[in-house]
Amino acid sequence: MAARFEVRHQTGKGYHFVLIATNGQVIATSEHYESHRSCLNGIDSVKRNADAPVQDDTGTN
Repeated sequence: MAARFEVRHQTGKGYHFVLIATNGQVIATSEHYESHRSCLNGIDSVKRNADAPVQDDTGTN
């Protein structure tokens, strides 16, 4: 099974999505969105920008 996004709804909080790895673990959770469409746009944004570089400011080698 491939990784997947799940859209979820919480009364009073709106919509958010989670990214679930192939092993079933949640590996990312989004902010809450007021509308379903905004949540789907958030997923599209993650998909478009997933090939971003890592910036590590921790000073750890």
